[in-house]
Amino acid sequence: MKSLRILQGLVLVCILLVPVVIFLFLRTFGNNQYDIPVLFQNGVEDPLNDCNMVESGQHYIPDFTLTDQDGVLRGKSEMAGKITIVDFFFTSCPSICPIMSTELERVDDAFRDDEEIQIYSISIDPEFDTPEVLSEYAKLHMATPGKWFFLTGDKSLIYNLARCGFILPTIDGKGQPEEFVHSDKFALIDGEGRIRGYYSGTNREDVDKLILETKILLHGTK
Repeated sequence: MKSLRILQGLVLVCILLVPVVIFLFLRTFGNNQYDIPVLFQNGVEDPLNDCNMVESGQHYIPDFTLTDQDGVLRGKSEMAGKITIVDFFFTSCPSICPIMSTELERVDDAFRDDEEIQIYSISIDPEFDTPEVLSEYAKLHMATPGKWFFLTGDKSLIYNLARCGFILPTIDGKGQPEEFVHSDKFALIDGEGRIRGYYSGTNREDVDKLILETKILLHGTK
């Protein structure tokens, strides 16, 4: 009888301790945040002066205007206040571009109903990738209208934008698909025009991370 009372007492103590344990757990871990870095807070190094860049503080995406698959002008001003995922590609790419565009289909689908998220796919072969060509490519990849934009325009502007704005290596192939060089990275840009991360567009796990971190930015955890 005595042992039963002791057992009942221990059970009661355990029950009373549960709220205390939960409180301590939440106090210890409940305020943890998933921090997404702001890249290039001290500017971008430009040792060869290729970009004619003089920055003493935070690097921002520069102003630019290109033409989308519907013939509409679109650029930096349309990025303000939105989260933009950016890649550089070309429609005749024989290697990584099809994989990257297929992965962006997943990103597009994940944020189909979020008006604050958009995608810019910028062609590095603008002489071939006219708005008409990009329109067909958009249909091929089931791009959500008004969300996933395929952009073309002045070649020198695009290459300068890739290298000096988004800090991604890009080499002109002079019309030869096998000779073009560009990064497989997707760049995550916040509503202020700051680069928040790079993710391999040919790696499914990296794209999953991009989707996660985009959701975190969307819900205001910075």
